[in-house]
Amino acid sequence: MEFIIRPIRYEDANDVNELRRMEGVRDNLYAIPSERVTRAENMIKNLGKNDHLFVAEVKEKERLKVVGMVGMSTTDSPRTRHVGSLGIMVRDEYTGKGIGTALLKEIINLADNYLMIKRLELEVFEENKGAKKLYERMGFVVEGKKLFAAVRKGKYANQYIMARYNDNI
Repeated sequence: MEFIIRPIRYEDANDVNELRRMEGVRDNLYAIPSERVTRAENMIKNLGKNDHLFVAEVKEKERLKVVGMVGMSTTDSPRTRHVGSLGIMVRDEYTGKGIGTALLKEIINLADNYLMIKRLELEVFEENKGAKKLYERMGFVVEGKKLFAAVRKGKYANQYIMARYNDNI
């Protein structure tokens, strides 16, 4: 499967909105079915210097389409600027094709080699075993569990708190 990883652009808002609203993706985010494209447009338009987003793009039906996204946020605080929080999503029909791995490698490269991030952290729903395995392959470890962290498929769901540490810094 051919795809490219690149920084997000404003023109990606429609694809990002569609991606966030997809049932399989939405179940693993804090998204809801009624999200409007203006939410994605505003998110992209208001990215700050501490927000870093990449998308995975494929050619689908003679059109380039965003099928995955990874984002990392940091802060300016002197006490926590070594920490990055990340989130990732990939269209269900494109999972298992290396896109999630490529997106994570891109954001980890940025974190490790450009931003000097010591700690990358994320949260993953307990039921999302495929994502948890991917994160573990990329060096993330479970630090704990948040009980009743969010509503997922009409029930309260638990999340693992995971982190990856850059031992080279």
